[in-house]
Amino acid sequence: MPLKLEEVDHIAKLARLDLSAEEKARYRVQLSDILDHIAKLNELDTTGISPTANAFQGTSATRADKVHKSLSTADLLKNAPDADKNQFKVPAVFGEKK
Repeated sequence: MPLKLEEVDHIAKLARLDLSAEEKARYRVQLSDILDHIAKLNELDTTGISPTANAFQGTSATRADKVHKSLSTADLLKNAPDADKNQFKVPAVFGEKK
């Protein structure tokens, strides 16, 4: 089911993308192909398959959690470009602090 250009415009707006007409046409085809593939996957019979099933049947490959000695606050902050009250100081993201 091919997407309409209006739907691609809506998706681009949600993603805050400014797309050219050529990009919209290309993404329309690509997104339509993805949705068609998902529709094919939805046709598969998954009854009896656990939603958390995976191909790995062994034990977890992750290591066990162990407590390790950590750095002191002074050591952590000694290379910081700017620090204040034992914390990293970073530029404001959403505007100036009032």
